[in-house]
Amino acid sequence: MVTGMAKAMSAVVVRRRETPVQPRWPRMYAVRGFFAAGPFAQGLRFTGPIAGGAATRQARQVLAGPAAGTAGGRREVQGGHISPEPRINERIRVPEVRLVGPNGEQVGIVAIGDALRLAQEADLDLVEVAPTARPPVCKLMDYGKFKYESALKAREARKNQAQTVIKEIKLRPKIDPHDYATKRGHVERFLKQGDKVKVTIMFRGREQSRPELGFRLLQRLATDVEELGFVEAQPKQDGRNMIMVIGPTRKKSEAKAERAAARSVPRPRRGPQASASA
Repeated sequence: MVTGMAKAMSAVVVRRRETPVQPRWPRMYAVRGFFAAGPFAQGLRFTGPIAGGAATRQARQVLAGPAAGTAGGRREVQGGHISPEPRINERIRVPEVRLVGPNGEQVGIVAIGDALRLAQEADLDLVEVAPTARPPVCKLMDYGKFKYESALKAREARKNQAQTVIKEIKLRPKIDPHDYATKRGHVERFLKQGDKVKVTIMFRGREQSRPELGFRLLQRLATDVEELGFVEAQPKQDGRNMIMVIGPTRKKSEAKAERAAARSVPRPRRGPQASASA
């Protein structure tokens, strides 16, 4: 009985192997409207396997037609990547340019061939600095040195750039005096660093019926830190919270420069005699 079952299973396997595998339809055939305006409506038939690849490319060419940039059965690529870099030397494709010398002197309107010859004689590059002008403005310069200096300037600008950050401090209307002193110290530290401070008073339960408590607390805080900051946004009720924004009187860049100068000052070191006497 076991032998008979084995023979039956082997026969099924053989029949499955002999059965030709039907190719699956490509995904593009499932696109809405393909059968109405696709190659089947034109009476075309694709050759080769329909599992994708060549059949898909052939279908796209048929659907695109001459309007998609085909000429003589050959597809033409239109457009391309627009480089942010200016055109230099032989990449400048205009008949004449307005030439500027390496020191900023005005040479005038010259032919592109003469401009390239002058650049070659001076061992410099011809760089198109104003492509939208008529004619375009080109300057004689060392393009490699120009790019290096531009990168250094951009790096220095990013280094000196100061971004203002909004810090947040949350208080309760019935805050303890010691907790209030701690919170006030945080606000003063943030303002000294040149950051804005968003002060939020949180009301709970019956405290919502007494908004004047939060208003007085915010006014008290603004009075305590008036030497370091000013009220940029007056207190306003926002649901269960009351919000006020305090801005610093000094700029972020000034505070950053002062901290850098303080770090650069060397600290006095304790000598052996001072440590021994201690």
